[in-house]
Amino acid sequence: MSKTFDVIVIGGGPGGYIAAIRAAQLGFNTACIDEWKNAAGGPAPGGTCTNVGCIPSKALLQSSEYFEHAGHHFAAHGIGLDNLRIDVAKMLARKDTVVKQNNDGILYLFKKNKVSFFHGRGSFVKAVDGGWEIQVRGAQDETLVGKQVIVATGSNPRALPGVAFDEERILSNDGALRIPAVPKTLGLIGSGVIGLEMGSVWRRLGAQVTVLEALPTFLGAVDEQIAKEAHKAFTKQGLKIELGVKVGEIQAGKKGVTVAYTDAKGAAQTLEVERLIVSIGRVPNTTGLNAEAVGLQLDERGAIVVDAECRTNLPGVWAVGDVVRGPMLAHKAEEEGAAVAERIAGQHPHVDFNTIPWVIYTSPEIAWVGQTEQQLKAAGRAYRAGTFPFAANGRARALGDTTGMVKVLADAATDEILGVHIVGPMASELIVEAVVAMEFRASSEDIARICHAHPSLSEATKEAALAVDKRALNF
Repeated sequence: MSKTFDVIVIGGGPGGYIAAIRAAQLGFNTACIDEWKNAAGGPAPGGTCTNVGCIPSKALLQSSEYFEHAGHHFAAHGIGLDNLRIDVAKMLARKDTVVKQNNDGILYLFKKNKVSFFHGRGSFVKAVDGGWEIQVRGAQDETLVGKQVIVATGSNPRALPGVAFDEERILSNDGALRIPAVPKTLGLIGSGVIGLEMGSVWRRLGAQVTVLEALPTFLGAVDEQIAKEAHKAFTKQGLKIELGVKVGEIQAGKKGVTVAYTDAKGAAQTLEVERLIVSIGRVPNTTGLNAEAVGLQLDERGAIVVDAECRTNLPGVWAVGDVVRGPMLAHKAEEEGAAVAERIAGQHPHVDFNTIPWVIYTSPEIAWVGQTEQQLKAAGRAYRAGTFPFAANGRARALGDTTGMVKVLADAATDEILGVHIVGPMASELIVEAVVAMEFRASSEDIARICHAHPSLSEATKEAALAVDKRALNF
């Protein structure tokens, strides 16, 4: 006998579990299907973000940052340490604990909101009267019927052609999070977010890290001025970054990995490292969804085709997050998941991609929202720019972290904020002020005239806004 639900969500990552909870809040009888397993084989909802992405990477970044501060910065504060060491096993165990806390938190939220959870892989079977038949394959197989179905199956790491991830020597984000000991040498192919964050972790702990990037520019999606500042900081830290390379044959052995490549000058080079992280993007995950059986339309990348409101070509079937168009960001998936649940309820929410913040949690952190200076130039839009360095910020000096700047871009005629770009301490937190301002169509003068606490890092945003009008007060 099939169990019938008003809404079935396939996938329990950020887009899926938020969609399920919001649907339940709106009064729908809701189910969520997710197949992630913990080490004991039990359910581990939260998707890539919670299990092998956002959450565990931040745990390791925090641990490695403490280690770096202890080894290189505590002395300036009068704090002396002898025989500093890192217990990698304990660091990884703490990371696993943080992940489990988040897994358990999601299961608790399902129970609190009366969401029925099914542990297994969900796939389409066929259209039936009143909705869609969904098969759940797990420890206990189930057949469900959903009047509305939301697909939130996320994405998988993209592998190099002919070079599979073994998660021992050639690593995706998964393997990069559980390297059992600090490697002497570590290679990164691609200067993507995951690669840079993981490279930062192991560089801080003592690895010699080399980044091979095919593009001629570093962090091409980032504002050019901000990217140059970040490149300078990473190079100073000891991260070796080679741009404009063409990767050739990759051979993995028992002791390490050899990468043949051509550098930007056309010369043949060889990189030998103990481990290699491949960070060249992600691909939508539709494997096992049985999309072809019901005629669910996919594009040439394998992503589910949706309209502006996340509707697929099938009636009553929606899709959100990494498995559809748009930025592959956990918070974008969350916003889409909540919005779809509300649309099913007849509401009219809106998700604006232009005000979705981007963050790279390196040190210095990099965060931005809106358009870059190069995008504005390419569009021929007249703008004014204001920058303010953290070197002139009192709180940053007190923290001992004065790297970077805040940059505000505003329309030359209306002064509306078009983009804000930050490289420096706590950029991930500071960017939210810019997101709020842009959502309300604020001008740079609006931020410039708002009283900011002193001393605070946020004053750098105020000063950058003042600098748009060439009237910064502290620089």
